[in-house]
Amino acid sequence: MTLTMKYPSLVLGLAALAPSVRAADCDRECLRGFITQYLDAMVAHKPGALPVANGIKFTEDTVQKPLGDGLWKTASGLRKYRQDILDVRQGVAASQVVVEEAGMPVMLVLRLKIAGKKITEVETQATRSRAEGAIFSIDALQTAGKTMNLVPDPAQLNSRDDAIKAALFYPAGLKIGSFMEVNAPFASDAYRIENGTVTAGAGCGRAGCENIKTQTIMKHPAITTRVAAVDEELGIVLLRMNFGDTGSYGPGNALIVWEAFKVYGGQIHAVEAFMRVMPATAGSGWD
Repeated sequence: MTLTMKYPSLVLGLAALAPSVRAADCDRECLRGFITQYLDAMVAHKPGALPVANGIKFTEDTVQKPLGDGLWKTASGLRKYRQDILDVRQGVAASQVVVEEAGMPVMLVLRLKIAGKKITEVETQATRSRAEGAIFSIDALQTAGKTMNLVPDPAQLNSRDDAIKAALFYPAGLKIGSFMEVNAPFASDAYRIENGTVTAGAGCGRAGCENIKTQTIMKHPAITTRVAAVDEELGIVLLRMNFGDTGSYGPGNALIVWEAFKVYGGQIHAVEAFMRVMPATAGSGWD
């Protein structure tokens, strides 16, 4: 039985398995440049400096707004932490980055859709505090991690389809409350970092969390998943997940998690997430 047959609610995430038939018109450095342009324009409060398509759609924390609203009005600087995830095949430039707002740090997730050398879609999520993020170890986010930015040997890189399938074992395990039962393909030294805190693997401070595959996890029966980007050169799959209301984050709330999975050699080697508490019933704005 395949993963999707056993866990049909995860089929949404497999929508990104079908590659775009359009030839990519923006390579890795082009996509990376769009992220830089966006961040620079945001801290300068100049949305007009960006090359955007007519009818561009922009959301912040699931709410559609005019480009230039929200964090655009208050961002004051950029810190060094920035993890880019570049999906050339789909023309998607994503990043987990720390920006500043009146000198205080903000964890920002950014997804840009690029077509014809213009930005057509902007999706963002901002987390400013422990109250907003459940975890907020912002001082630990100094520079992007070496593991995530390791360039695997080409022979170790999985196909796009197989990398996505490997990452989707994670929400499948969360759904039933066991990574063991779904046999999630974690490497023996795999780790997870959430909002800057090590929550599995070496350095994890809780009992039983050293092994990510065998650690105790709660059930997330209402979890939903969308594949946001796949960096085929680095072997990174970015999932956007709504964990559903588990009764853990206040009445009606859920963790909304942007989780990056380092996948190569058929295994998940690292999991790094930016997350925020929001209403469980709120649509993503891109459903």
